[in-house]
Amino acid sequence: MSKAFIAAVLQDSLSCTGVAAGKAANDLIDAIVAELHKEGGFTLPSFGTFSVHKTKARKALNPRTGEPVKVKAGKTVRFKASPNLKKAV
Repeated sequence: MSKAFIAAVLQDSLSCTGVAAGKAANDLIDAIVAELHKEGGFTLPSFGTFSVHKTKARKALNPRTGEPVKVKAGKTVRFKASPNLKKAV
């Protein structure tokens, strides 16, 4: 799924212009990102839950050279599908 796909669905559903649908899609994605940053999670009922998880620093291997590389600690977003979504798929 892409931002253009979301914009196209919004355009068809709301019977609005492509520019307005694109802005609405951007605003939706920006709101989700802001909520993840602020609260550390976001739940969309009947779809699933997005949550921010911390990752530990670790050692990895460079696939090209085989040399060990240090990977810094960071954050990643995880998604857990709701039971309704699991049944639908």
